Amino acid sequence: MTIKIYNTLTRQKEVFESIEPNLVKMYVCGPTVYNYIHIGNARPAIVFDTVRRYFEYRGYQVDYVLNFTDVDDKLIKAAKELGEEVPVIADRFIQAYKEDVKALGVKEAAVNPRVTESMSDIIAFIATLIDKGHAYESDGDVYFKTRSFDGYGKLSHQSIDELKSGARIQVGEKKDDPLDFVLWKQAKDGEISWDSPWGKGRPGWHIECSAMAKKYLGDTIDIHAGGQDLTFPHHENEIAQSEACNGKTFANYWMHNGYINIDNEKMSKSLGNFVLAHDLIQKHDPKVVRFFMLSVHYRNPINFSDALLENAKSSYDRMENALINLNHRRQTSMGLTKDNQVWFDKIEQYQQQFEQEMDDDFNTANAISVIFDVVKEANLYLQSQQTHTAVIDAFIETLTQFLEVLGIPQTGETELLDDEIEALIEKRIEARKNKDFQLADQIRDDLVERHIILEDTPQGTRWKRG
Repeated sequence: MTIKIYNTLTRQKEVFESIEPNLVKMYVCGPTVYNYIHIGNARPAIVFDTVRRYFEYRGYQVDYVLNFTDVDDKLIKAAKELGEEVPVIADRFIQAYKEDVKALGVKEAAVNPRVTESMSDIIAFIATLIDKGHAYESDGDVYFKTRSFDGYGKLSHQSIDELKSGARIQVGEKKDDPLDFVLWKQAKDGEISWDSPWGKGRPGWHIECSAMAKKYLGDTIDIHAGGQDLTFPHHENEIAQSEACNGKTFANYWMHNGYINIDNEKMSKSLGNFVLAHDLIQKHDPKVVRFFMLSVHYRNPINFSDALLENAKSSYDRMENALINLNHRRQTSMGLTKDNQVWFDKIEQYQQQFEQEMDDDFNTANAISVIFDVVKEANLYLQSQQTHTAVIDAFIETLTQFLEVLGIPQTGETELLDDEIEALIEKRIEARKNKDFQLADQIRDDLVERHIILEDTPQGTRWKRG
């Protein structure tokens, strides 16, 4: 078993080796909870949940930590505009986030640390940086001394001189060097704040994740992940802080997912073309949305449109229908009465192919192609005059396992109808036998109104929710 990960730090794929046997320490940057998340925020939630699921499929335990930034400039601005307290807004949108990503099939993190609940850890972290000469206080603010860390720029692959040319000191900042960045902000009148050795204030954005990762996962973690936009300056600054504080490598592997475009334009609030995940899953099946997100390799940009999502639904339905067909046919299949080894061998080959694609930097796009190969093979098998339970079970188990890894599990089991609908189906079958097609069509229409779609097959009448 060899899993390879594209490491942003080295810009190449590397064989994954965990710090501790069979354990993955994984930290994912979570949302700033001042509003509903947009689909750009939903993508890393889905992508790195799938990474986690695949590690678990491969036998690892995953300590998965995803934080909530529940105090920052955006939250303070929202609080003023809405006339509410920052914690009230944060609580509301943390709950909304959890509901939205749960609908998208995202498993709960082992821990969801919040900035406001980690203040003592953040303050202690900053104090250590000051003691080690990597940070300094300036009139109530605390800044990281960027030039004190020799490796600054190694994640974004920029030299200190390149960064210096674009650096500026903003109005109100009292830092020694334009490259220095804030660790602690002095409180303004009326703002939410905490006591510290440097006066009342609140943390800078970058320090939060360094402190919370250290608290819950230790000085060195296996994987740090987030959106591509976080590479610089956020993750670059995290490396500088953490390695300066701890004297150790912060993360062995850095993973970043690509952007989302809307109708071939980069999604941005300034263009007004962003889509809230909360709205999207009211309009479309969340499992289809997740399937769509995984149909492109996580490092590549993905283009979003309603038309592309509809295409994804058609593909998704093919997978779902394959499992329904297999479960339906299983009811009339025979026991293992002849050698079916050729089918078992084919299914095993598909499992190996699926794992090869996922082992190669979690290539869900290619893994989905393997799933459709299995679907095609299963449909071919179902055309046989005689089918055998063991083979059908192998197809069902394999497809179910693959879809579970992708976070879009399907049972393929039909729901029980209530007595009234069962009676209507039986009545329609009888009408067809009696060639009373007008009555049969009327019953079909009645069932459509109840969101029950019938399919007449050589093996009998099946139904599904529509």
